[in-house]
Amino acid sequence: MTKKIIIAGGGTGGHIFPAIAIANAILKQEPATEILFVGAKGKMEMEKIPQAGFRIEGLNIAGLDRSSLIKNIGLPFKLVRSFLQVDRIFNAFRPHAVIGVGGYSSFPVLRYAQAKRIPSFIHESNSFAGKSNIMLGKKAAKIFVAGGGMEKFFPANKIYITGNPVRESIVQSTVSREEGIGFFGLDAAKKTVLSVGGSLGAKSINEAMDKDLDLFEANNLQLVWQTGKPYAAAGKARAKGKTNVWTDDFINKMEYAYAAADLVISRSGAMAIAELCVMKKAVVFVPFPFAAEDHQTVNAQNLVNKNAGIMIKDNEALAQLVPAIIDLSKDVHKQLELKTNIGKLGISNADEIIATEILKSI
Repeated sequence: MTKKIIIAGGGTGGHIFPAIAIANAILKQEPATEILFVGAKGKMEMEKIPQAGFRIEGLNIAGLDRSSLIKNIGLPFKLVRSFLQVDRIFNAFRPHAVIGVGGYSSFPVLRYAQAKRIPSFIHESNSFAGKSNIMLGKKAAKIFVAGGGMEKFFPANKIYITGNPVRESIVQSTVSREEGIGFFGLDAAKKTVLSVGGSLGAKSINEAMDKDLDLFEANNLQLVWQTGKPYAAAGKARAKGKTNVWTDDFINKMEYAYAAADLVISRSGAMAIAELCVMKKAVVFVPFPFAAEDHQTVNAQNLVNKNAGIMIKDNEALAQLVPAIIDLSKDVHKQLELKTNIGKLGISNADEIIATEILKSI
């Protein structure tokens, strides 16, 4: 019997890339498995999942808008419509199991699966579980988490501590620093800073880069600057004519970016941290302050406490971020310390562990 599995969720790279890693790990163990992704129409998974070679169905669904209650008037109708779409998808595909990775689309898909007694699995990447995952966890078969202390959100007997899945292209990368530098058309003789604000960009990081961009050249540094779509035009205009700056809204081949980078500026989402641990990078973290329960600050502080990262608060980034990365670029001892300590936290086979547990349950 060919096993059929639906993987639901998305919205950001932090949900999408672990989902792809899990899918590839499943296929590595059981190549005949059929996998279908379900995402939210208009979100980045509708582009990134097909690029990774998988089929995806889109739901007409949106999340709760906390900034304006009036914008939520249509939400119940969208939810009902999404359940009708899920019903159609399940009747056509007939899955043996469903995996939720977070994001708008995971809720109706897992809720429907649980109502039909189809085994459901959850991957919760963060140290604070989302509300929908907490609700879904009660009836899930197994819940895969990054670290300890998740019993306050989920039934203890269902929790498996696996770490967070990191993209195979990153875990198994053999790209040299020279190849990475060449990919971005930069100079191998200069120290390189990689600035990434997550797949959608980070306003505070982008504004800090923009304000102090000239300081990179003044300190013999070069910059790989992923802006995200909202800041892409401004970033390109600011970097025009600067041979020491590469900028674009998204980096499709992150293994080249990590290979090129001597230093990294990053948000402190769970998936970014998982990748940076595996790649053993010296990082200045700028946590997103509006994440649920401010978990990005908790994530970053945890690394700071282990001397595995430096943290600059979001509201201090404009004044302090670029000076901090320049100071770090001149402190070789601190760089080595950070790389060594963050490397100790890397888990490179979380996707294999999750795939094994799912396949033996269905």
